[in-house]
Amino acid sequence: MSTEGKTEIILGVDYGDVRTGLAVSDRLGLLAAGAGCVRCESFKGAVAAVAEAAKRCRAERIVVGNPINMNGTEGPRSEKCRAFAAALEELTGLPVELFDERLTTVSAHKFLSETNVRGKKRKAAVDELSATIILQDYLDRRKNEL
Repeated sequence: MSTEGKTEIILGVDYGDVRTGLAVSDRLGLLAAGAGCVRCESFKGAVAAVAEAAKRCRAERIVVGNPINMNGTEGPRSEKCRAFAAALEELTGLPVELFDERLTTVSAHKFLSETNVRGKKRKAAVDELSATIILQDYLDRRKNEL
């Protein structure tokens, strides 16, 4: 994961069957910011929408959250995210990494509860916030490995 001396824009992705949250890094790789949510009801549609988002934000790398089970095993959801990452890499030609996202959605819901975000706003915000947490955790770990 070391990219010493390299600056790049990274797109963070929290893939979901209906909504996929997005986040983007600054060029220095220090901060993640929410970049919205795409709604797609098909796997191929989600891959295409995220590829378009990567192009729009000029991403040079993509990080997809991988929902590993608490015991460290990979279940059906993880396999789906792995397939999504592979399809995204093939379509975009960009490097795509999977990143352990255990408890990300829990953290997002906790934050939204603490900030009193409810109802439809919450549904729309949770996926984007989850993607932001995934990307920020990835950036922090990468920075610590340099």
